[in-house]
Amino acid sequence: MLCGIDEAGRGCIAGDLVVAACIFKNDTVIPDGLNDSKKITEKKRYELFDLVKNTTHHHIVIKSSHEIDQKGISVCMQEALQEIKSTLKAKEYLFDGNTTFGIADLKTMVKADGKIPEVSAASILAKVTHDRNIISDAKKYPLYQFEKHKGYGTASHVALIKKHGYSPIHRRSFKIKALEPTLFDNI
Repeated sequence: MLCGIDEAGRGCIAGDLVVAACIFKNDTVIPDGLNDSKKITEKKRYELFDLVKNTTHHHIVIKSSHEIDQKGISVCMQEALQEIKSTLKAKEYLFDGNTTFGIADLKTMVKADGKIPEVSAASILAKVTHDRNIISDAKKYPLYQFEKHKGYGTASHVALIKKHGYSPIHRRSFKIKALEPTLFDNI
């Protein structure tokens, strides 16, 4: 029994961090079309989301921007991974990427989300959950157009922060070079 784990939103400057884990149920046919969630269309991700939930034992951990600012992204990742390990029992845990965040008995593999079905499934749960949350936030904070950039630090997103200031869901602990004062600001 392999537990695949992936995250969405770690590199965002706004919104939640979502970490998801999946173990396929016994005698389950693995759904067609699983892949790294970033390599399939939004429509396909949404179609696979319910299918993955129905064919797996899964757990999703959400860490808010406020928690990330208080504890740091690495501590939030550690807590999420530990919660997954204590919630889903498996023989092996595989996390997409190259760091275990200090969690014992956690294996890693770069690009596992495109190679290992359990990690692909977790990738889809994490990405869809993250995107649904940030789209919901977009309705509360329409000035920031979260539905377009999903909280990532695009040039248009940074320009909106310059214009409107931070929203309550921005990660203030994340330093954005384009928003840092320069020597020439006071001239």
